[in-house]
Amino acid sequence: MDNSHLTNSTDTIVAIATAAGRAGVGVVRLSGGDLSPFIEGLLGYQKTLVPRRAYYAAFLDAEDVILDQGLLLFFSSPHSFTGENVLELQGHGGPVVLDSLVSRCVELGARLARPGEFSERAFLNDKLDLAQAEGIADLIDASSSQAARSAVRSMQGEFSVMIRGLVERMIELRVYVEAAIDFPEEEIDFLADTRLRQNLKRLADDLANILMAAQQGALLRDGITLVLAGKPNAGKSSLLNALAGQDAAIVTAVAGTTRDVLREKINLNGVPVNIVDTAGLREATDAIEKEGVARAWREIEKADAILYVVDVTSSEDTQLKTLWPEYFSRFPRNHQKIITLFNKIDLVKADSHIVEDSENLIPLSAKTGEGLDSLKDILLTTVGYQEQADGVFSARRRHLDAIAKASEFVATGITQLETLGAGELLAEDLREAQRYLSEITGEFSSDDLLGRIFSSFCIGK
Repeated sequence: MDNSHLTNSTDTIVAIATAAGRAGVGVVRLSGGDLSPFIEGLLGYQKTLVPRRAYYAAFLDAEDVILDQGLLLFFSSPHSFTGENVLELQGHGGPVVLDSLVSRCVELGARLARPGEFSERAFLNDKLDLAQAEGIADLIDASSSQAARSAVRSMQGEFSVMIRGLVERMIELRVYVEAAIDFPEEEIDFLADTRLRQNLKRLADDLANILMAAQQGALLRDGITLVLAGKPNAGKSSLLNALAGQDAAIVTAVAGTTRDVLREKINLNGVPVNIVDTAGLREATDAIEKEGVARAWREIEKADAILYVVDVTSSEDTQLKTLWPEYFSRFPRNHQKIITLFNKIDLVKADSHIVEDSENLIPLSAKTGEGLDSLKDILLTTVGYQEQADGVFSARRRHLDAIAKASEFVATGITQLETLGAGELLAEDLREAQRYLSEITGEFSSDDLLGRIFSSFCIGK
């Protein structure tokens, strides 16, 4: 794929590579072709830098006034992150100082880098593939140690190696099937070849396994959206505070205290959880409450998991369909993600039938904390998370979609072969499956896709 027009590699780009704000050290990074004019302009004299050696120097402006003092490092092409010549200025981490250094580099002929352009050049210069580049961004954005470890695995290429292995196996199968089609005189009877069927079945199984692992990685990267729903005064805000470990929501005895959507982020066994507390679901009495209820339903529709909170002191029914008929009328086939919580069990008798444990029905007291541990365990199971420290790599929604599409084509190809004996259709399905998998590493990717991916990176990376 020709991506040369995505960036002009003859340009020298510059950006601050460290986070915004004040710090002891800040880094300005340049990447391009001939960087000697920048070295001479910043130092005030010509100097040949030995690659990967740190030089202490004063950085000068156009009038030879010192802007800052720090370390200068040079990385020569192709032995750099971008594959081009790279110059790093490591000075003091004040915003004014770093902006002055960037402005000086622009005066000397550099242009400001776009978000993700350093990583984009590394991809275009074959220093890393697309999944590895995304792993870098995911590592920077990681919100838990497990998410960071999974991002490192992707950045180091573990995910890419798995994908390339599957692609190679698809190519081998395509070669075999297409050879039988194109050279009938060789009398290759792939319809009777049990090894072909076995290899296709193993390929389908491995795609299913890697999809499952990718789903775990996506949970670690993106987290889950957990919506608290229920009638007014069921204890949703108290539950939010109990899960968050702080008073994030106002709690009163007045029904309908929460009228808007409240959000809080927590970390649950390494999985980021975005908790959304919603207005109590009832017939609205005024315009503000009506809008709050409408927003609650919008959040419920988007949720990965829903905690439907029931006040145990005001209900003896344990059937979700009876407790929440409005949900089933709106979403009749999508109730698997609901966990029913019977809150305020500290206010009922210990032998009450309502507090008996059952699947996706949890007795709980947001006030005392009783039942919270059970809730956390069931919650992760409900969204499909399986705790496994090893072997999980960072994955994105586009990766999941690509693997799922590839799996569909392989399954269709197997059906074509077994029911119709259609080798031509099998070959085409394998070609499509290969194309979708190759999009993950960027071997076959549209320019629009690359633009969207790298534009989401931070500037300077």
